[in-house]
Amino acid sequence: MLVHCPAKVNTFLAVGHAEASGYHPIRTVFQAIGLFDELEVFPSASDDVVSDWPDMPGENTVTRALRLLRELVPVPPVRISIKKRIPAQSGLGGGSSNAAGLIRAVQQMHPDYTTDQFAHEVAVAVGSDVPFFLVGGLARGTGYGEKLEPLPDQPRKWLLIVKPEESVSTAAAYFELDRAPREWREFADELYNDFERVAPYISGEIAERMQVHGANGALLCGSGSAVFGVFDTEDRAQSALANMAAEGFDTSWVAPTLTREESLWTS
Repeated sequence: MLVHCPAKVNTFLAVGHAEASGYHPIRTVFQAIGLFDELEVFPSASDDVVSDWPDMPGENTVTRALRLLRELVPVPPVRISIKKRIPAQSGLGGGSSNAAGLIRAVQQMHPDYTTDQFAHEVAVAVGSDVPFFLVGGLARGTGYGEKLEPLPDQPRKWLLIVKPEESVSTAAAYFELDRAPREWREFADELYNDFERVAPYISGEIAERMQVHGANGALLCGSGSAVFGVFDTEDRAQSALANMAAEGFDTSWVAPTLTREESLWTS
């Protein structure tokens, strides 16, 4: 089975103060985008998870999802191959999407065992962003991001995503964010991300350059360090990509926003 695992951006992301558990409640709007990892699942004599990403740790979101799924589902030994296109520590949710991709594959293979509720519980146990990738499209997230309200698909936009050399640890970003007081903002129809307060300087520079090159707006991706700019057409996004590359920002992609159906594709 082949599963396309899309990236996501957060078009709105407000972070509350840490609770006694150490976790932060959030208010966010997720949007799936057409930058994909590919996850293939094959029958095998023993479990094996391989990737063309040389730095993938042995214990990862996919191995954890597989272990949790087997608490209820009789998943036979499998070989899981992951082709990585979504960069790590970028705020684009690649690891979470891979875990959700495996959950979706197992749902198709064992629908009698894998109810939507069980799939959601496994996703939450793996990570707070994982449940979104079972919903796809556009969705509002509350709680720690796991409480989701699907929203209607919107007209397609084209995004330019640029990843600087600097990477950002999510844990480190939360730590830095908690060092200064801030208001926990209510939902609003605007591009907003609290993590821009603590993002690497280069991420802010990229956002400014995108707007110089025609973006309607630009914002940090999740906790960073990648940045996305919003364009009305693919041609304008591709033109901005060329201009950004000429300025040295050449780790970049143009990707459309995805409908719910497009973001949940498997074969």
